[in-house]
Amino acid sequence: MTFSICVREPYEADGEEHTRFGVAVTTRLAGVGTLCPFASGNGAVATQSLVNTELGRKGVEYLDDGLAVEDALQSLLNADLGAENRQLHGVGREGTFAFSGEACRPWYGHLEGENHTVAGNLLTGESVIEETAAAYETSDRGDPLPERLIDALAAGHAEGGDKREELPVHSAAVLVRTTEERGRKPFTEDLRVDATETPVADLRGTHDLAMRSFEDAMERYGDAYEEDDMGSADAAGGEGDGSEG
Repeated sequence: MTFSICVREPYEADGEEHTRFGVAVTTRLAGVGTLCPFASGNGAVATQSLVNTELGRKGVEYLDDGLAVEDALQSLLNADLGAENRQLHGVGREGTFAFSGEACRPWYGHLEGENHTVAGNLLTGESVIEETAAAYETSDRGDPLPERLIDALAAGHAEGGDKREELPVHSAAVLVRTTEERGRKPFTEDLRVDATETPVADLRGTHDLAMRSFEDAMERYGDAYEEDDMGSADAAGGEGDGSEG
C-alpha cells in the first residue's frame, strides 16, 4: 500500500503545551484514506502492505488507553497471523515504532526519526521514503501540519513513488489530531482523494479549497459557532439558508 508518514509535534498555544499527531499516505489504488491512516490526540498509526485495518484502529485505541506505541503495535503484530505481510508504523506521546514484514513486496522498508516514521512498499527504491522524511524534517513549523505532510508526500512521489506504472488510479489522504481543545477545527485536518491520476496535486488542491471554505465559514458564521446558536448568524447578516451544514 505504497508509502506513508506519521509525525508527532509538540507546540505551544495560548501559553499551554500541546502535541499534534499526523499521518499522510498515497498509493496506486483507490480509497487509501479509508484503510491506512489512523490518529487521535495520543498518536498516529499507519497500516499498509496487505492491509489489516484492525491494526490501525486498535493501535490508536491502545494509545488512548495509555500504552506506549511500541508496546501497543508490537502486541497487535504478535497476535496477527499475517504479520509477515504487514507494514505497521506510528508515533505515540513518546517514542516511535516501525515494522515491515518479510513477505512485503519490494522495494519495501521503513525508517524512524526522533518524532516521525516513514514506511513504504512496492516503491521505486529506498530514496522515496528518504525524500519523504527529508521534506518533512526541513519543513517550516510555522506552516500548517496538513500542508507540510502533503509536501512530504509530494517529495516521495517526485522521487518515484509507487513503481506500479500499469495502475493509473491513485489515492491520497491526510489526517491530523491534537491535544488542544478548539471550538472549530479547520476543515483541512481530515482530507482524502479517493480516485484520481494526480493524487498529491489533487490532495493539495482539496486542502487549499478546504482552507478557503473554513475561512469563509468563520467570516460568515464565526459568532454563531462561538455562541452555539445559528440564529445569531441571521442577526449578523447570514441568510439562514442551511449552509452551516
